[in-house]
Formats: sequence, C-alpha cells, structure tokens
Amino acid sequence: MSMGENGTAVSEALPPAREEARAVRREVRLGEERPSAAAVRPAPGPVRHITRLLASEIGLTFRRPRNLAMLGVLAVVPVVVGIAVRVASDGDAGGSIIGQIAGNGLMLTFAAFVVMMPIVLPLTVSVVAGDAIAGEAAQGTLRYLLVAPAGRTRLLLVKYANVVVFCLAACALVAVSALVTGLVLFPVGPVTLLSGTTIPAADALLRIGVVVLYAAAGMAALGAVALAVSTLTEAPIGAVATSVVLVVVSQVLSAIPQVAAVRPVLLTSWWGAFDGALRAPMAFDEMGRGLFAFAAYVLVFGSFAWSRFTSKDITA
Repeated sequence: MSMGENGTAVSEALPPAREEARAVRREVRLGEERPSAAAVRPAPGPVRHITRLLASEIGLTFRRPRNLAMLGVLAVVPVVVGIAVRVASDGDAGGSIIGQIAGNGLMLTFAAFVVMMPIVLPLTVSVVAGDAIAGEAAQGTLRYLLVAPAGRTRLLLVKYANVVVFCLAACALVAVSALVTGLVLFPVGPVTLLSGTTIPAADALLRIGVVVLYAAAGMAALGAVALAVSTLTEAPIGAVATSVVLVVVSQVLSAIPQVAAVRPVLLTSWWGAFDGALRAPMAFDEMGRGLFAFAAYVLVFGSFAWSRFTSKDITA
C-alpha cells in the first residue's frame, strides 16, 4: 500500500475517533453539570424528622434496663395482689373492689389500679419524665441533640410525647397483667358494679379500657410536672425525687380535712375518679372534671417547661 493510500486510511479513521472523544468529553461535562442523586433528593420534612426522633426516643426508653425493670414490677404487682386475695379469700365477695375479686376475676383489674395509682405508677412515670431533660444534661448529650434541626420546642414536645406513650404503655401493662391473672385464678362472668348494677363481661372490658385511658391521662399530667422539674436541674435523681415528694405531699394534703379547700386543685385528688367507670351510668361528670384538671396541669407545667427550656443556657 502506498503512502497516499495510508494517509487516506488514517484520515478516514480519524473522524470516528474524534467523534468518540467528543462524546466522552460531552458525557463528562454532563456528569459534572448533572446534580447528584443526594443533591436532588428532598430534605426530610419537619413531620418526618419529628416522627423519626420520636421513634428513636421511644426505642431508647423501652430498651433501657432500668425502665424494663420498672415495667416488670408493674406487671408483677397485679399477680401478687391476685395471689394474696386467692390465698386469703373465704368466699366473701363484699361490696368493695378488693372484696369482689374472689367472685369475679375482672375486678382484679380495677383493684390493681386502686393499689398502684397512689405511688407505684407515679414513681415509675416520675423516673422516666424526670430523666427526660436532666438525664441528657447529666450525660452531656443535650447539646448534641440541640444541634439537630428539630429546635428546642420540637425536642421538648418529642420528650413529652415519649412520656405520654410510656404512661399509656404502663397502664395498659397493668390492665393486661391483671386480666390474665384474674382469668387464671378466679371465675369470670357478669360484673356487679359499685352502684349495684350487673353488667355483662364484654361491657366490663370496655369499662376497663376507659379506666386505662383515664389512668394514663392522670399519669401524663404528672409527667408534665416531672418534665418541668427536669428542666430546672442537671441531676436526674433530683428531678425524680422532687416529683415523688410533690406526689406524697399532695396525697397528705388530700387526707387532711382541715385543708379540704385545696383538694380540688391537687393533682392526686383526681386520680381515683376512675371508679366512675364502675357505676351505672358511668360518672362522666366526675371523670370529666378530672380530665379537665389533668389538662390544666399539662398546660401550666408544659408552658413552664417550654419557657425554661427555650431560654436555658445549655452547658452540658
């Protein structure tokens, strides 16, 4: 082949090579100009961010060994009450809630709340709510939580929502434990209410649900108090102790006739109003006033916690 023919072959081969090179450079430029998938992916919205933060908070709460131990105690107490009544029962089904357990296992659920509402449930809730802010400050993780784009208000709402979920779970656990124990140890049938009316077992189960929700609302009100105390200190044990002391003082004041005038404004005065579910018809007026008192406590102490937390200088 002559040199002319070689030159012609090379010249004919160059254009495809040039076109290929141009195509490669074009792809490179397009790749540089095209935004990455991470850049075009929309940032998570505030609702999704709060939901993820709440799910993480709930997971930490129910994985903590201390909290699991307290839930275990809540589950054991109805069993102990049921066994004690079973052993000591002589067949007397008196008019009180405790006295009716031997005649109907469903009454054990109501008796469990009578026994646990004064101190056991409040202590459990105080530990979780009192540790919500003070515990993070003591561990030095509160500042890192505030780095997230949730903001202090949203973080406080998430903390309180976690407390409410724990209150509902704790009260439901008490009810389930008492129901199972009652079914195993005692006969089950129509329930005779405190007002003397007998209702079917299915209606009694619905009333148990009302008691659970009412008790959870009362504990959530205490959770707001403990959360407010938690914003005042970096020592979680101090927040828990203060909350428990407030409960004890409130119960002592409720028992003194000379200070009966302050009884309506005491939180513990309304915890026992769940017995309105054991009357026919249900005492919705009394329970409604209790729910109003709980809402007032949540509003007052929630506002105090928000004011304190949003203006607090976080150093830990």
